[in-house]
Amino acid sequence: MIDDRFVTLAHGNGGRFMRALIDEVFARHLANPDLDVYADAVPLTLPAGDVLITTDGFTVQPLEFPGGDIGSLAVHGTVNDLAVAGAKPVYLTLNAFIEEGFEFARLDRIVASLARAAGESGVRVVAGDVKVVARGEGGGLYLATTGIGVRRPDLHLGLDRIGKGDAVLVSGPVGDHGTAVLLAREAFGLRGELASDAASVLPLTEALLDLPGLRFMRDPTRGGLVTVMHEIAAACAASVVLDETAVPVRLPVRGVCEMLGYDPLYLACEGRVVAVVAAGDAPDALARWRALPAGEAAAVIGRIGQGVAGQVLLTTEIGGERVLEELEDDPLPRIC
Repeated sequence: MIDDRFVTLAHGNGGRFMRALIDEVFARHLANPDLDVYADAVPLTLPAGDVLITTDGFTVQPLEFPGGDIGSLAVHGTVNDLAVAGAKPVYLTLNAFIEEGFEFARLDRIVASLARAAGESGVRVVAGDVKVVARGEGGGLYLATTGIGVRRPDLHLGLDRIGKGDAVLVSGPVGDHGTAVLLAREAFGLRGELASDAASVLPLTEALLDLPGLRFMRDPTRGGLVTVMHEIAAACAASVVLDETAVPVRLPVRGVCEMLGYDPLYLACEGRVVAVVAAGDAPDALARWRALPAGEAAAVIGRIGQGVAGQVLLTTEIGGERVLEELEDDPLPRIC
């Protein structure tokens, strides 16, 4: 039984304190038929199809923010990487790196949030590990995950399928997560009610999977929308032209960015999808997304153009064009 208020180095030494930590926090919240905390490895049963795997790490600061926390973010981030690849997420593994002195009540709250997010996303945590690092050697709590999903064999998505004239869509307003985390840090004395968009995008991706003209999907996390556009432009040796008036940005996000000198097009999202579809399928894709609660504000925001290869352009409100350069400096570190 855990009697301490805070995690100590003894909770990572492999002995009875570590067993209590695993049993009373992690196993209690994450219990499922496939999780065996006493096994070094577990067998898995996967549906038929192509097996996809992804891995990710999470160091967000603060650990809890409006709209989520590092626990739910770890699930959503991993599930979303599989979802935009066309896969149905099935299993997760979880590694937790806990700093000595971390409060058990906070850890319990975060793991409970992680478990809820996993249940809502239809995935099971089947394996994991816990490490405790000395005080001052960590950021409170870091999480690392691996996700396994299955995709039907006939589904082919990728940058190589994108062609000139294709339409670019986004499933909702951009920059919410980055701005919400920024406000939660209170580093600038700003406060607001804006919440992160962190959520599973699986309903959004599944809505498009049978669309014949679906080329590519990506979740615009670190580096935001513009970074995804540069990946597309570089891979396709084409230009990407965005319409500034079409890109959805919430007024609070726009206001904070104008005050602090950020550009919402470069800020992270954690519950949005960028999709590239054949121009003729864009109206259908947009209608499918807008029929979903998570896609009500979806928009067609641009096209794959005939201009300078590798260039990303923004058509401004007044009809001019602005080059959106590739991100170099990190405008907001530890965002996910």
